[in-house]
Amino acid sequence: MRVLMTGATGFVGRQVLKGLLARKATVTAVVRPDQPHPPGTTRLELVDAFATDADRWSAHAAGHDTVCHVAWFVDPDNYLQSTLNFACMGGTLALARGAAAAGVTRFVGIGTCFEYDLATSAPLGTDAALAPRSIYAATKAATWKALAESLPQMGVSLAWCRLFYLYGEGEDPRRLVPYLRARLSAGLPADLSHGQQVRDFMDVARAGDAVAAVTTGTCSGAVNICSGQPVTIADLARQIAAQYGRPDLLRLGARPTRPDDPAFVVGRPTPLKELA
Repeated sequence: MRVLMTGATGFVGRQVLKGLLARKATVTAVVRPDQPHPPGTTRLELVDAFATDADRWSAHAAGHDTVCHVAWFVDPDNYLQSTLNFACMGGTLALARGAAAAGVTRFVGIGTCFEYDLATSAPLGTDAALAPRSIYAATKAATWKALAESLPQMGVSLAWCRLFYLYGEGEDPRRLVPYLRARLSAGLPADLSHGQQVRDFMDVARAGDAVAAVTTGTCSGAVNICSGQPVTIADLARQIAAQYGRPDLLRLGARPTRPDDPAFVVGRPTPLKELA
């Protein structure tokens, strides 16, 4: 399998790439000129993948049978409402059009649990209603709908991997788990909200391998990449604090809870047998 991959140097993409190489895929990694060369890949440099038109993508995708599109704007401070999400959506649709024109027969994209209607206390299956509440979620959902309508008509199999709450190797230090570890390891208090929000956490290594399995498999449609195990943020924080022997440093309730923060986000995982 020859895979054209975006986002191979990112938090999720590095793990997806490991899974693809372990499955003996031949990978062309799309990277910016200032990014390192992902090991085990052929390097394709683009200054801005999301500003690349369909004709150029068609030339780049020639000779590949699969696209694994992981790249998107995900700065933790402002990704939810950034207008850069619109560029990501447009660039993704251009990539898909170009890939289809080049004869690619499979396209795997990355979605988010935020596409779903989160005003529920029930686990979210892939059949759950969509009701995005941010620009990020809305552009992801719109991209999914556009691809789902168009790619099959062009002879391209589409899988859309919706990720839930990931943690692990290479995570941005501004995110929850690295923040907790940095504060606790330094003997400093960690300020949190009340922590009663229920979440579905998964190690990024497991998630990346699952995306690689989808990429090299044949399943189509929406796919939930999640653990299916509910845990409160407070309980997760206590588990991490116990590793450092410093539960006293957790300051639950020290931060206000965002009014738009959902109370319950837990997925119903797509069975592994369906990923093959």
